[in-house]
Amino acid sequence: MPQTPLLTGMLVSRGYNKNLYPSQNQTKEEGYGNAGLCYRDNTLVSGSLEALIHHLVPSMDYYPDVSNCMIRKLAPKILQLLQEWTEMFPYDFRDERMMRSLKELTQRMASGDELYRKVVQQMIQVLIRKLTTLSQYEEALVKVNATATDRLTVLKAKPQAIQRDMLSVCNDPFTVAQQLTHIELERLSYIGPEEFIQAFEKKDPLDNDKSCFSDHKKASNLEAYVEWFNRLSFLVATEICMPVKKKKQRARVIEFFIDVARECFNIGNFNSLMAIISGMNMSPVSRLKKTWSKVKTAKFDILEHQMDPSSNFYNYRTAFRGATQRSRTANSTREKIVIPFFSLLIKDIYFLNEGCSNRMQNGHVNFEKFWEMAKQVSEFMVWKKVECPFEKDRKILQYLLTAPVFSEDTLCLASYDSEGPENNMEKDRWKSLRYVPSPGWGLYVCTRGSAPMRQNLSHYSRMV
Repeated sequence: MPQTPLLTGMLVSRGYNKNLYPSQNQTKEEGYGNAGLCYRDNTLVSGSLEALIHHLVPSMDYYPDVSNCMIRKLAPKILQLLQEWTEMFPYDFRDERMMRSLKELTQRMASGDELYRKVVQQMIQVLIRKLTTLSQYEEALVKVNATATDRLTVLKAKPQAIQRDMLSVCNDPFTVAQQLTHIELERLSYIGPEEFIQAFEKKDPLDNDKSCFSDHKKASNLEAYVEWFNRLSFLVATEICMPVKKKKQRARVIEFFIDVARECFNIGNFNSLMAIISGMNMSPVSRLKKTWSKVKTAKFDILEHQMDPSSNFYNYRTAFRGATQRSRTANSTREKIVIPFFSLLIKDIYFLNEGCSNRMQNGHVNFEKFWEMAKQVSEFMVWKKVECPFEKDRKILQYLLTAPVFSEDTLCLASYDSEGPENNMEKDRWKSLRYVPSPGWGLYVCTRGSAPMRQNLSHYSRMV
């Protein structure tokens, strides 16, 4: 079958190619009826859907040697397509209708041919194992959230039970950073590439096709990962603002998490790094001036500089590019770890999707946009496949995942109790919170649907 040339030398190293709308004098057009394919430097950049189908599917005129043996010759290609589809995008087949269609198609192809039958059987078995593993992971997440909810109930009944903290569980920053990396890599590994597309899917005004499967779209594992970022940020703030702590204790906790963040940076775990920094920059924490006066902030200033949002996170992107280069040439699994600041990755994909049309003005499919989206998601697929080389510590993992954390209002109250309000705005805020009836400590447990940053996925990009 005719092959579409690979897109080489067209994508810049950072960001996407802004020249996504080539003028006619830049392209060469091959005509098929009234439609056509447009090439630039012998690379396909756009084309009508009809011409693309014509380009890929053989016919008597276009591929004359097929004739009576067309089905027999096409079968290996179709099988290869299905194998790649089920391997790369297994979550598509969680829909029973998709799975039924797959089985019906493969049964027709495998009938009467033992070799095809074995290939199809193996493909289906591998797909089912992947979907089973995914279901088990999601059930485990439900249990983790249930445990956190149970602990919340206990603390609401007995607020004085708030005594255990991170330092009593583990006071080694490197070990905590390792366990955070375990959580990050596990949750990354279950995000399917199709979830990025489903999260930001928008209706193409030129696409009149109404797929019977368009109602079954979800990005639950992507959502769960964003919620984990929220939970870690609030956990850090909670550990600092706990009412039982004195100023020296709070300063020690701040310095501890600064060291954890630094170890995350050294590992290549940028998502946990940013979550920790976000937690320490929350208003209830940042306003504790007397506490911060006792903190050695030099290391924190360096980390903030690395994650400075100015110039579209230029410093972070530079450091991240260095981490990815290290990963490509790494000899050990530890050096291969690259965990991106996930909200920024989503922002990049979101604006690429929103800023560039799926179709050109002439109705052609905009190949350059999809090449760039595929490039970004493909890089993510490499990062998420790295296995964590560190030994698991169940006690630390359990605490990180299930320890109840304060809501935003409760953090403010705890902060004011630690260091009283200093201006009229803070005093008014303090009074409004104190006199709101509440059955004990209001606590935040990061369960699905409750995250304070939970929004439509199209708004996740605005978190940064």
